[in-house]
Amino acid sequence: MASSNCIMVTLIIILLWSSSSVLSDTIPEKFYQCICKNSDFSDSFSTAFFTPNDASFNTILNSTAQNLRCLMSSVPKPELIFTPLTEPHVQASVICAKQLNLQLRVRSGGHDYEGISYISEMGSPFVIVDLLKLRGIEVNIEENSAWAQAGATVGEVYYRISEKSKTLGFPAGLCTSLGIGGHITGGAYGSMMRKFGLGVDNVIDARIVNANGTILDRQSMGEDLFWAIRGGGGASFGIILSWKMKLVTVPSTVTVFTVPKTLEDGATKILYKWQQVADKIDDGLFMRVVINVVDKKDVKGERTVQTAYNSLFLGKAETLLRIMNESFPELGLTQKDVTEMSWIESILYIAGYANNTPPEVLLQGKSLFKNYFKAKSDFIKEPIPETGLEGLWKRLLEEDSPLMIWNPYGGMMANISESDTPFPHRKRVIFKIQYLTLWNQPDEGLATKHVDWIRKLYNYMTSYASMYPREAYVNYRDLDLGMNKNVNRNSSFAQASVWGNKYFKNNFNRLVQIKTIVDPENFFKHEQSIPVKG
Repeated sequence: MASSNCIMVTLIIILLWSSSSVLSDTIPEKFYQCICKNSDFSDSFSTAFFTPNDASFNTILNSTAQNLRCLMSSVPKPELIFTPLTEPHVQASVICAKQLNLQLRVRSGGHDYEGISYISEMGSPFVIVDLLKLRGIEVNIEENSAWAQAGATVGEVYYRISEKSKTLGFPAGLCTSLGIGGHITGGAYGSMMRKFGLGVDNVIDARIVNANGTILDRQSMGEDLFWAIRGGGGASFGIILSWKMKLVTVPSTVTVFTVPKTLEDGATKILYKWQQVADKIDDGLFMRVVINVVDKKDVKGERTVQTAYNSLFLGKAETLLRIMNESFPELGLTQKDVTEMSWIESILYIAGYANNTPPEVLLQGKSLFKNYFKAKSDFIKEPIPETGLEGLWKRLLEEDSPLMIWNPYGGMMANISESDTPFPHRKRVIFKIQYLTLWNQPDEGLATKHVDWIRKLYNYMTSYASMYPREAYVNYRDLDLGMNKNVNRNSSFAQASVWGNKYFKNNFNRLVQIKTIVDPENFFKHEQSIPVKG
């Protein structure tokens, strides 16, 4: 039964909106009333519900959204944002969305590249369930594990682990403002992946709300569904409430370095050699390459390509220098380039925080990156020849603010079967590429220009990328690969297979089978959700 407070506020809302009978005006009122009826929620409307008429609506909508392209005025906005305070409130949101025939979009961190957790191009009314208030973290040192609610950021998780132990960590994302809920659903790679695998490879339990509004853990959901949510992409099978993570042992001292090399420094030959060693070098070394365009040092008005080797080594500097001298002397790493620190300090370093930033900044959950951007991804299985790199540099120099990040594979990543989790990009992958183009104005013409550029770059890279399928990373969601078109019916399996095989390879068919069993009505759907097989 609804509380008297809930009834009173509902009556006030009805009086305020009684002048209009338009459906959209009654959605917030009906949803609120339904939440009160189906949970213990008894606070006022304003504590957890936000409509476009509220002064704070845009603040909440924009709060964790990383891609400003998804917030432009031309993009559809939700009828309501609901910020549940407890797990039963999330349950009620599923029940109420089904009763009111509303689309439900679920946001835990807002880093999804196409914004599908907070926008919808499917035409019908939608509401956002934003899990930003569900961010509890419990670390159990005795059993080397931690539970983290979906709205917690990976930075908060790292901090709480380091608070309890200087020699335990968790192998997840490099960007500390990622919401842990959605991050793990796609795989969750990070700077310790070559030693310990992905976040999904180190998850031992979970709590979710299924399409019936029931809370399940690993035992009650069964191994098939538990398999599917660990890498099958977000928002297809249910709402993640929390993950239980197996913690890993990290050294008390780790070593980091960042070494930039421009074309004038011989960047092309050095990067070609990096491709020969990046996946074969010591498993404790993660050496990514961040590639962008910078001004030449001595020539005003001219630009060049810079490749920056940004790295974490799970050990001391002396050992790292020996490994680099033996395996990758071309980089010319020296004692002055490397810095020893604790694991939690290395999290801040890799995330781009200034030196001596206190770890407590991780509790703020704020992102250093917020821009208009478009991204794409590739997996590379054969080294790109120097001629291919030179063609790449030419194209990067044509763009205003291009960015590429090359993440090395090998190590543990090559030792885990493609079918162990839905994340299939394992053996034979040398590195993954993330392509980005960025701009800073909400201009449709500008957006078109930059998106066209990155699509042409992606086409250029076709002959160097993985084939049959050309693989892509689901956490770098890319709607260019295809979308579910049937808004009011089950999405076409054949249609979805185009992008599904790129993200999941042979695991896509199993994901569809599981989806068909656990969500036969296809309640949890979005532009690239796993379809139900008809």
